[in-house]
Amino acid sequence: MKFFFSFLLFLNFFVFLLSVSAQTPRPDLNRTRTFDVQHYIIKTSFDRKQKIVYGDTTIRFKPLREKFKTIELDSVGLKFTAVKLEPENKDLVSRVTDAKVFITLDREYSPNDLITIRLTHTAKPKKGVYFVDETKKDGRVTRAAQVWTQGESAETRHWFPSYDFPDDKATTEQFLTVEKGETAIANGELKEIKNNENETRTFHYFMPLPHSTYLTSFIIGTYTKIEDKYEEIPFNYYIYPDRTDIVPKAYGKTKEVMRVFQELTNIKYPFNKYDQTIVANFHFGGMENITATTMADSEIFLANFDFARPAVDDLVAHELAHSWFGNLVTCRNWAELWLNEGFATFMEAAFREKMFGRANYIQKIKSDVSEYMTEDSYKSKMRGLFNPLADENIDDSIFDTITYQKGGAVIHTLREEIGDEAFWKAVNIYLERHKFQNVESTDLQKAMEEASKADLEWFFSQWVYGGGYPKLNVKRVYNSNSKKLELTFSQTQKRDALTPDIFILPFEIKIKTSGGTKTEIIKLKKREEVFTFNLDSQPLEINIDKNEKIPLKDLKMQTLVIRSK
Repeated sequence: MKFFFSFLLFLNFFVFLLSVSAQTPRPDLNRTRTFDVQHYIIKTSFDRKQKIVYGDTTIRFKPLREKFKTIELDSVGLKFTAVKLEPENKDLVSRVTDAKVFITLDREYSPNDLITIRLTHTAKPKKGVYFVDETKKDGRVTRAAQVWTQGESAETRHWFPSYDFPDDKATTEQFLTVEKGETAIANGELKEIKNNENETRTFHYFMPLPHSTYLTSFIIGTYTKIEDKYEEIPFNYYIYPDRTDIVPKAYGKTKEVMRVFQELTNIKYPFNKYDQTIVANFHFGGMENITATTMADSEIFLANFDFARPAVDDLVAHELAHSWFGNLVTCRNWAELWLNEGFATFMEAAFREKMFGRANYIQKIKSDVSEYMTEDSYKSKMRGLFNPLADENIDDSIFDTITYQKGGAVIHTLREEIGDEAFWKAVNIYLERHKFQNVESTDLQKAMEEASKADLEWFFSQWVYGGGYPKLNVKRVYNSNSKKLELTFSQTQKRDALTPDIFILPFEIKIKTSGGTKTEIIKLKKREEVFTFNLDSQPLEINIDKNEKIPLKDLKMQTLVIRSK
């Protein structure tokens, strides 16, 4: 069975490659939706010693087709003690598999109906919910116990039954019962904290704006809350009680990040609060859970060191950028994840540019490109930014330097291709048009074409759906008699099913002579191409793409040859 599955996966991928090469319609990697979730009510409590999660989930939804009688929910490792139709409290028949729970309704329904079901369940989750034990030194607790979630990409299904795919958005409500002295942080507005008779407390959160399921989260632990705000948006930093001194070092630029991103996108921060909370043993640097970002304490504490603080600033900027790129507007499927992560990575650099200037911005873009190319040199992957394997391989492998660093650099090149004014206008169109909805790369292309009045099919085919990057050798010959400079460009990248023989590359060339500096504009369209320039004297300096409009390239310049004939 394993070999057969792998063969089918390879076959599907090969068919995809052929379709790209032939410029036929690309594969549809979206799910077929049969219902639309309107609202989740999620009640959660715990057995800490046994690491058991007790859940009570109410789902309100509408069918998307006539004669709807069975709802299929994502569910891994959940044991159901009751499945009922509400408000009738009527028992429903359910069937559980390794990855799903299928629930048969009491009758057939239509898209005009609003249906509510309630499921009670338990789990000892291997993913989704993570229990962190307290740490002690000399009998003293140095860090209290924690419980936290990680949903992206497909972990939410391990702690509550749901439609666990990004193309459906719903509002959420959480009731989290925790131990005395603990704080629960979740999405949206804290409505109430209720003290229970057994000395536990229940935190009630309500998130009134629709979002994809993977952005639903909670964190439970012992925290001190540091309050701040930007304009009317409350900022909360949840920090270990004895480590609050880290806040100005790690989070001191949060207000500036918010201001810059609002100015660049021309869209106000779209939610009602912004929390940043540290946790232990986190798998990533941070996670943009809606209104309630989770961050690795190990990353945040690096802000104690001056040399590491810029990286922490990048992390803070990256996660806040997701409020626009990922949370407000969300990739429709995981093959399009670069739309979330590429933009968030690019916005790190955009913030640097606003704060520290163009040179710092370019430095960040080049650093990202170097990171991507280094990984590509030993771990080359047969895919573009659009990732056709993501839906069959929903694990951490989709979070790589192609999705992040290459994605950010491609967005930079797109900005340079159409110009600053058109680019930011397109970003605003893209976000406004699709707010609280889901997007694919074609939606971004349409917005960019609308704002720039340019045909960008070649750009998206090359940089988004294609793979690899151009490798160039440049031969330089100057004839002192004719005063002509000849540049021969050879593209040497190895062609494969995704990497083209020929990249289309618009370059700006600056040539310095004793008489001054001139700028020439060329566009490479062939595997080998010769360009000739008339000069007033021997070139002293030849700089190709000095401003790094196309940083995704490996360019080797041969020594200048001087000829007198």
